[in-house]
Amino acid sequence: MTEQTQPQFAIQRIYLKDSSFESPNAPQIFKHPWEPKVNLDMNTRATMLDEGVFDVTLMLTVTTKIADEVAFIAEVHQSGIFTVTGFAESDIQQMLSAYIPNILFPYARATVDQMIVSGSYPAIMLAPVNFDALYQQRLAEEAAAGDAPAAEPAKH
Repeated sequence: MTEQTQPQFAIQRIYLKDSSFESPNAPQIFKHPWEPKVNLDMNTRATMLDEGVFDVTLMLTVTTKIADEVAFIAEVHQSGIFTVTGFAESDIQQMLSAYIPNILFPYARATVDQMIVSGSYPAIMLAPVNFDALYQQRLAEEAAAGDAPAAEPAKH
């Protein structure tokens, strides 16, 4: 008879894995009025490090254009190591795809803004993201396509 383990969630470490900032059209871009078109691309990746221990990375790429010219591209890979044990597999998948990215997002957003301001642009303060809704949407799309959810953490 196996002993039932209590669900456990813990943050072991939150860290910046990678970041980059490009301003390919500076200094000429500064002559244009500041009327930015901002595009945010987002992705997550979860890797099992050990039984019940996961490295989760939230990847943000912010591309901002002014007058159809790229003003800047800011990319941040914000990561964390998390202990997630004693939960049902479906709950673990939701934690890796929604709950943990919600934890990482404020760190990534702050890093993006710091890079943008250091590049001599106004901060854009990315709006909050509803990772739970994105996760539910992905599940619905997989169900509609007849795909079974991945058995182990993968790119989201």
